[in-house]
Amino acid sequence: MSHPTLFFYPRPRVDIAPVPAVSHAGAVLLTDAIHATGLASSLREVLDPWTKPLAEHHAAKILLDLAMTLAVGGEVTRDTDLLRCEPGLFGDVASTPTISRMLTTLAEDTPAVIEAISQARRTARERAWTLAGAHSPAAGASAKSPLVIDLDATLINVHSEKEQAAPTFKRGFGYHPLCAFLDHGSEGTGEPLAIHLRPGNAGSNTAADHITVTKAALAQLPPALLARSRRGSKKILIRTDGAGGTKEFLQWMTRRRLAYSVGFTLPASTPDLLKRLDEAEAWTPAYDTETDGIRDGAWVAELTGLLDLAAWPAGMRVIVRKELPHPGAQLRITDHEGMRITAFATNTPRGQLPVLELRHRRRARCEDRIRNAKDMGLMKFPLQGFAQNQIWCQIIQLASELVAWMQTIAFTRHDARKWEPKRLRARLFEIPATLVRRCRHRILHLAEHAPEALTVLTGVNRLRIAVAQT
Repeated sequence: MSHPTLFFYPRPRVDIAPVPAVSHAGAVLLTDAIHATGLASSLREVLDPWTKPLAEHHAAKILLDLAMTLAVGGEVTRDTDLLRCEPGLFGDVASTPTISRMLTTLAEDTPAVIEAISQARRTARERAWTLAGAHSPAAGASAKSPLVIDLDATLINVHSEKEQAAPTFKRGFGYHPLCAFLDHGSEGTGEPLAIHLRPGNAGSNTAADHITVTKAALAQLPPALLARSRRGSKKILIRTDGAGGTKEFLQWMTRRRLAYSVGFTLPASTPDLLKRLDEAEAWTPAYDTETDGIRDGAWVAELTGLLDLAAWPAGMRVIVRKELPHPGAQLRITDHEGMRITAFATNTPRGQLPVLELRHRRRARCEDRIRNAKDMGLMKFPLQGFAQNQIWCQIIQLASELVAWMQTIAFTRHDARKWEPKRLRARLFEIPATLVRRCRHRILHLAEHAPEALTVLTGVNRLRIAVAQT
């Protein structure tokens, strides 16, 4: 007996025709973020020296088009055709050969170009935070509740002989960039402050690289945050894993009077020290990351007084954590009596140990920031030269910042404030629309049936109202 073919979906006739439909209409949120923060004018001003007087496409517009391409899901320069086909929304977009020539020009003067782009980013960031007001990442920053900068490195494999690509310690081949991200806390995502491109064989515990990327990150913050208070405490906390736990880096941060929370490598005598803590009953229950309540099977204690820290910066404290390993996890050589042992160092003079330990453990958010950056172009370096790929890192930061600033200003009370790139594209940026002209005005009609049409419209209105009120 034959069964009729079942069709779960309609099968309309398919053809190609000139229609007023607009793809990636929700990216108007990003173009409005560019207008709101003044990023276009800031970039145009600083990149004038690298743009020919009669050039049809300014260097600033080319970089912004590349950043927009990465934000909406592109991966390489030729993906700018996603924007080029919609001049009513994105304006004139340069051809791929023109973009390639401009990147080559900028790469010939990389240090000056990076400094110029960084200056424009800093200006736009200050403007974005001003527009965000009480929802700015810097709002309420103090020594007790500091602005947190997370440092972390990641390995990027490449599949061709790119300049300065090298073997990695995980038997790959590529680059080993060191990144700095501003943590927006549990209410938001974060924004990149610096990406320091390095060869794949760059060391993990290189103090010079950590100092370089920290300087670049601090240079992106408003000057008011860098001012010292009367007591010398700082509103900025540098947080990193054990790769940053070197004497040189900690001494440098101490001289700069920065707060820090960094992973710490325990000495060989750790088992004896832990026994002394057990005998003194010095352990305190740790807090849970999600609920801020007590975490079962985890404890913290201060190890400072039992260590010889004479060669380390004054005021440094060492806090150790012990935890029952997850089921199936293998114990490491540094673990003790069936417990997973970790430690970190901080110069925060006061505070409950579980609170300080929870603050340090939340640096795991940096891994989310790196994953998002990889979804914004960091996963693939499409250019051949090392200097060109340094410029590419600047474009990645522009793309990530545009998204972060847009979310900070437009979605202060909406779940979209925490959405990652993949969800933003699926729910907001790729919303259907038509672009029409009426009474000499262009109107973008968002599809009423789209689930997030009202979300996009509300976000655009908030961006424009924020600008009008300043």
